Amino acid sequence: MENNYRKYAELLLKRCLNIKNGQPLLISTPIEPLDFIRILTEVALEIGVKDIYYDYNDSYIKHSHLKYLENNYLDDNYLFNKSIFDVYTKKGAAVLMLTGGSSDIMNDIDNEKLSYSAKLSISSRKLFRQKQITYETPWCIASVATLDHAKKVFPNSTTPLTDLWEQIFKMCLIDKKDPIKEWDKKIVLNRKLVTKLNKLNIAKLVYRNKLGTNLEIGFKNNIWCGADTKNNLIVNMPTEEIFTSPDKNSINGIVYASKPLIYNGNIIDNFWIKFEKGKVIDYDAEKGKNILKSIIDIDGGNMLGEVALVDVTSPISKSNIVFFETLYDENASCHLALGEGFIECSKEDNPDWLNKSNTHVDFMIGTNDLRIDAITDEGSIVIMKNGQFKL
Repeated sequence: MENNYRKYAELLLKRCLNIKNGQPLLISTPIEPLDFIRILTEVALEIGVKDIYYDYNDSYIKHSHLKYLENNYLDDNYLFNKSIFDVYTKKGAAVLMLTGGSSDIMNDIDNEKLSYSAKLSISSRKLFRQKQITYETPWCIASVATLDHAKKVFPNSTTPLTDLWEQIFKMCLIDKKDPIKEWDKKIVLNRKLVTKLNKLNIAKLVYRNKLGTNLEIGFKNNIWCGADTKNNLIVNMPTEEIFTSPDKNSINGIVYASKPLIYNGNIIDNFWIKFEKGKVIDYDAEKGKNILKSIIDIDGGNMLGEVALVDVTSPISKSNIVFFETLYDENASCHLALGEGFIECSKEDNPDWLNKSNTHVDFMIGTNDLRIDAITDEGSIVIMKNGQFKL
């Protein structure tokens, strides 16, 4: 396990963040995986990092604060106020955000309080978010194994924590001799697909499957992007997607989710959303409808900011595991996101068609029978059939 921890740490720091000698580092992490954090720290110091800040978090401690404290007591609480990110952004730090998955612990917390804490987390680190979306601040989101999450993913296992770590290592190619070299190979293939999509000059995508999805998404002066950024970062580990941002006013039809969505420790399942002229006009969910409402009610949360394509033959999809963690589940499936769009996906500096929001929530829509047709100047082209790329 220790050798895999080290290989994972090296992949995250050297390749994903491309961290430099002497560059500060902020690590946001659950408190549980200390064995990994210790090795991550050693690798960072070996590289030449001199200043490391640990933003530890724990869902149980957060739950207690949310249960007993009023909103005004959260404003300066470091569990929710993330202004330390701005402090380290000013220092030119790299930011590694480790996620430990999700449990159901927040189910008894008032939805308005959950929404307030989520907004506070975003609004308290404005500078970081500005530098994050332009990649001026190197950043990466990756997963670590925690016991609650592991039990959720592997409820019948006697060794769930070990099983989850093994899956993380497998999906991140840590089981390979040289993970960094393997990711460089994947990125080359990813870039080829990105180039093909950009050459098509797609005006509209049409989605259909047997779940009932019948959705049209329009585009204006957009750019398709892939696994790595122009600054040679990998901001999601793992990643299988090719993504862009749509014209926020040109989404029409209905889309059905194909996997559960985890949001603030709550599950939204078996849900659909209907759009007209870009805005959500109706929705429903068998579980978590009030949570879905809280997302849509956020300013800009009622419009789309991201369109992402993922082949159903991706390693995460082929594992047939529901990870209950968006970072992984979104790389098993085509997905969309309510909320903030990506400025790097625009040919314009200040596009009026790009959605602006204080939230960005991915939800999965890909299925084995999903068909996506592209409408271009040269006519209709099949982009995906039965969930697989046809380019």
